[in-house]
Amino acid sequence: MSEPQQQQPSRGMRKERIGHVVSDKMQKTIVVRVDRRVRHPKYQKVLTLAGRLYAHDEKNEAKVGDRVRIVETRPLSRLKRWRLVEVIKRGAEKTTPGVEDGSVQDAAVS
Repeated sequence: MSEPQQQQPSRGMRKERIGHVVSDKMQKTIVVRVDRRVRHPKYQKVLTLAGRLYAHDEKNEAKVGDRVRIVETRPLSRLKRWRLVEVIKRGAEKTTPGVEDGSVQDAAVS
């Protein structure tokens, strides 16, 4: 008879956040802005608080403006404690007006 399969030990419930990439200028690292809504304890006004989390992006697939899912992981560096799981939605491509094919054209006013 076959032996029962050994299950991998569970890693527990890891924190998971969804946010927007605000920077991808580092190698294999992105900065994600995560918003959370809390109610003020005294005045009951709903506030939106933002946090910036550094996340590991192994394949450099996330770009600025993308909506991403990140998950908590062991410390990877001084600031990185999160890892990119998936890109949920691609952000809009940002283009600079007057720039075509990487060359800047003069906008002379007559």
